[in-house]
Amino acid sequence: MNVDSVMILAAGRGTRMRELTNECPKPLIKVAGRTLIDRIVDKVVDFGFKKCVVNTCYLGEMIENDLNARTDISFNVSRESEALETGGGVKNALPLLQGNTFFVINSDPCWTDTKIPALTKLANTFNPEKMDILLMLEPLDKIFGHKGTGDYHLNQDGTITRKSPNEEAPYVYAGAQILSRKIFENSPDGKFSLNILYDKAQQAGRLYGMPYDGNWYHVGTPEALELANQAFSK
Repeated sequence: MNVDSVMILAAGRGTRMRELTNECPKPLIKVAGRTLIDRIVDKVVDFGFKKCVVNTCYLGEMIENDLNARTDISFNVSRESEALETGGGVKNALPLLQGNTFFVINSDPCWTDTKIPALTKLANTFNPEKMDILLMLEPLDKIFGHKGTGDYHLNQDGTITRKSPNEEAPYVYAGAQILSRKIFENSPDGKFSLNILYDKAQQAGRLYGMPYDGNWYHVGTPEALELANQAFSK
C-alpha cells in the first residue's frame, strides 16, 4: 500500500461546540463513552500503524495526556503556539512524517466502516503516478449532522471538481485523505488552508476522490454530537 505514515489534525478550537469546549478540547469530546480522537486512532491502529503524528494547540497538553495513556501506538506531537490551520499544520509537521505519502485525518468525524475499512480503501485506491491528493468523499444521503450542500463533483475518471458558489454538489469531503509530500513545495508559510493545495492539484488534474459507503457523522455542533451519541450507543 502506497502510504508511509499518518497524521491526525487536533489543533482546532471547536468553537461551534460552544461551552462544551471551554475546558475540554474538541478531540476529547466523547461519543458513546469514547473520545473522538481515540476513535480515529483506533482506525489508524487497525490499519497497522505503530506510530502517528498529531498536531496540537488549544489545550494541547490534555490531548497529549490522553493519547500517551495508550499502549498500542506511539505519538510524535507537533505543537503549535497558534493554530496554523490545516495546510500550515501539516507543513509544520513535515519533519515528523516519514516517506513521500501520508494519511492526514481530522480528529472529529465518526464514520462506520464497512467490509473494507475506509483507510484501507483509500490506500488501495491511491496511485502516486497520477494522484497528488486523494480525498475520502461521502455522499450526502449517508451524512448525519452536516447541513452543507456538498463540496465536490466526481468526474468519470476519478478526478474531482470543487463546486461553484451557490451550487450544490453530491459529495462532502469526509475528513480523511492521502497527500503527497511534494504538494508542499512552494506552498505558503505560516497559517493556510489545505484548500489552496486542493485547488492547485485540481488545476493540474491530480486531485482525486474516493466515494465511501459507510455512514458518516460530522460532530461539529452539540446537536450533531447528540445524533452521533444515539447512533454509536447502539
